[in-house]
Amino acid sequence: MKKHFHKEYIKHQDKIDGFINDFATSGKLLGNEKRNSIKLFELEDQTINIKSFKIPNIFNKLAYKFLRKSKAQRSYEYAEKLINLGIGTPKPVAYYEFNKGLFFDKSYYVSEQIDCDLTYRELIRDLNYPDHEKILREFTKFTFKLHENHVYFLDHSPGNTLVKKEDGIYKFYLVDLNRMQFKPLSFYERIQNFERLTVHESMVKTMSEEYAKLIDKPYQEVFNLMWKSTQEYQQKFHHKRQLKKRLKFWEK
Repeated sequence: MKKHFHKEYIKHQDKIDGFINDFATSGKLLGNEKRNSIKLFELEDQTINIKSFKIPNIFNKLAYKFLRKSKAQRSYEYAEKLINLGIGTPKPVAYYEFNKGLFFDKSYYVSEQIDCDLTYRELIRDLNYPDHEKILREFTKFTFKLHENHVYFLDHSPGNTLVKKEDGIYKFYLVDLNRMQFKPLSFYERIQNFERLTVHESMVKTMSEEYAKLIDKPYQEVFNLMWKSTQEYQQKFHHKRQLKKRLKFWEK
């Protein structure tokens, strides 16, 4: 086993070890368990979040053992980078990795739990959500801040941004961090980074308008590319879903 702790949490190492060892039978489940499993645990006067990553396929069992950092380690290190850049994300606590013989097996990422008021997904589900336009414009500014700090969040999707209102100000926190790149972004990459966020043209128009002001580009140029990227992503998404349905049919 390999584990690494944030210095503030080393004193809780034995307690968190127990959470990891008893993960299957303890903790409060958060969300579904389609791919990875997330559970909440009480640690003194706070709640921590432990994400158990799905055991990888045989190729990644070797890759994570010898060639690449695990999803848990990347999540921890990326969280530290984001916080150092002044970008919101739950504070990292620790990560764990387990091997079976020559193969990588399971990994866990531990972070502080943030009780948010909503995620970006609520803005898609309810176009009349209170402060909808204000939140959307502030989210666009948050995304611009990511790009200006050379953060390319590859999983920039509706469920991966938590929103918390504090003293009338909306603050944003990224989760599901293991797929990121840190590099200067081209104009195309910046706008394409919005493609997974919504199917609503009205929301794309608002985000395009705000981002155009921030990047000092014509609105129509930003909108055309953002809407084109959104439509292309949706076509690919639905094509993949239909393909999976056909494959499942033939498996029956």
